[in-house]
Amino acid sequence: MPGTGLAKPPQQQVAEPFDDDSVEPGVWRYARASRVRVIVDAADYFDLMQQAMLKARQRVLLIGWDVDTRIHLTRGRRWWQKGSSRQYPSRLGSFIPWLTRHNRDLEIRILKWSLGALQFLTRGTMALDLLRWAPHRRIDFKFDTVHPIGCSHHQKIAVIDRSLAVCGGIDMTDRRWDTPEHREQDRRRRSPGGGLHGPWHDVTMMLEGEVAGALDDLGRDRWTRAGGKPLRRVADPGPTAWPDGLEPDLEDVEVGIARTRAEYNGSPAVTEIETLFLRQIARARRFIYAENQYFASRVVAEAISRRLVEDDPPEIVIVNPQTADGWVETKAMDPARARLMHAIWELDRNGRFHLYTPFTGETPIYVHAKLLIVDDEVLRVGSANFNNRSLGLDSECDVFIDCARPANRHCGPAIRTLRLRLLGEHCGLSPEEVAERIERTGSMAAMIADLGTDRTHSLRRFDPGEAGEVEGGLAELEVLDPEDPAEMFVFHRPGRGLFRRGSLLARAMNRARRKGARR
Repeated sequence: MPGTGLAKPPQQQVAEPFDDDSVEPGVWRYARASRVRVIVDAADYFDLMQQAMLKARQRVLLIGWDVDTRIHLTRGRRWWQKGSSRQYPSRLGSFIPWLTRHNRDLEIRILKWSLGALQFLTRGTMALDLLRWAPHRRIDFKFDTVHPIGCSHHQKIAVIDRSLAVCGGIDMTDRRWDTPEHREQDRRRRSPGGGLHGPWHDVTMMLEGEVAGALDDLGRDRWTRAGGKPLRRVADPGPTAWPDGLEPDLEDVEVGIARTRAEYNGSPAVTEIETLFLRQIARARRFIYAENQYFASRVVAEAISRRLVEDDPPEIVIVNPQTADGWVETKAMDPARARLMHAIWELDRNGRFHLYTPFTGETPIYVHAKLLIVDDEVLRVGSANFNNRSLGLDSECDVFIDCARPANRHCGPAIRTLRLRLLGEHCGLSPEEVAERIERTGSMAAMIADLGTDRTHSLRRFDPGEAGEVEGGLAELEVLDPEDPAEMFVFHRPGRGLFRRGSLLARAMNRARRKGARR
């Protein structure tokens, strides 16, 4: 086995200086990627990550909102199957120590948001996994508690040997696994406890090369902030962990990285993600295609509204879940979305704003992806949602490819192919059929309307209900999705809430309410 490439034993390692400055508004760093692949849905992600980890030589660094050791990866033996000691197990909690037993130079560091301590009440065998891992010096699992009260660690980053990285929306946890087919009934969508879960759509990006080193710097910094012993950078990454046979979507490109981090413990706030959203929405000439878990950010909605009141606004298509996941999220995010939509529709006199939910049969598909495509010239994938938390409270990381950068002038066709592929997944069509139908009908929204909903896979226009019937509740108070950590537990503040007095959206919402009241 090769050497670890670490200058000192782990217990003697010291922190390296971390460059925390943005290179330009909305961007932390630019770095080259030799290969890029957008991974759609967790079935492929779990498979490809397992293949990559099997190639790891020195370090696997997993930074996530959630990690569940009880899940099974794609390959390997199950607990009831006999096999040689060289045949690796599929269960994540057993796969991790197997890797270190078969490579004595490999260290594995896993960081998870601190909510996990409560989850142990329903994840009994995960607690046993962590007890089994504890004696392993080269396996370290930590909870991230270093953020203001009410905020969370939400990044989803994996780095292998500083040569391969993944950044996006997929956590290696329960209820994520699904295929692009999103079958209405699929017995493979099974939780560790045995129950079935519904269809789930997600996106992440696999990156090889210099950009993996940049994400490794970010991940090691987060590890140290969370209380972990400093991890020195891998001196010689060695051969890439890129999975065998995986065709890249793009090669030899420049990737931008953007972050969110709340001010805390002497560290300044970082709001690159918000700035970048505003810049990318403002530059759209023809269209914006987005997939996102939420639509609850006043800042994002106002940026869209400013475009919609122009003489020739871009087409805006957003793919959203039918409802948020969880009781608290439903009470906070769903009413906020409904109120923002009514305000936007009041301004959208050209009919250019469209929000859809994907269905498989009569079952809505939960959309957890965080993806933005602008004019087939910008491709952005990450952990940040269209909500206030992602723009200023939670720790987030997005990566993007911009054709305006000289190194990326060849990327437009590949970005277009991805957009057609995603629309095809939601509509049950091939990318070629999507392209032909858009050409014939004139727009994405016209194509979706022309297809109708009497299909195995369809995009259905989201209906928020009448404006006068939308309940403000937690959304109006911004109790759970504030724009500033200091407002997390402020239940009433005159002039604050989802809308600001005198704003474009506030005036539109008032008009919508009056119309709803007259109906």
